Amino acid sequence: MKTRFNIIRQKVTTRGGGIEICLENQGYPGEKMTAYQNYLGGGILGRIGNDCTITDWQQDDFLVDLADSLAKIMHRMTAPIYLQGEELEQTFEQNQSMPISAY
Repeated sequence: MKTRFNIIRQKVTTRGGGIEICLENQGYPGEKMTAYQNYLGGGILGRIGNDCTITDWQQDDFLVDLADSLAKIMHRMTAPIYLQGEELEQTFEQNQSMPISAY
């Protein structure tokens, strides 16, 4: 999926953070989507979660794909810099098997 994101807010560190985008360019005026990641402790980041201001957004295949793309962008920003290509994709899959929160 090749999509242009209109980033509203972004705060990402090696301890997680989040990205919020406006969905206007995708045909959803006034709506937003986020990707966020929590720090679990011990140098470990939790699974990247997504949320959206659209009710039942998980039923819309386009929004689900968009959320996955946004999560992968978030992962690229928090993954160690030496990971590239297939290794980066593998660590994304491994990361998504982690809990979303330590609490």
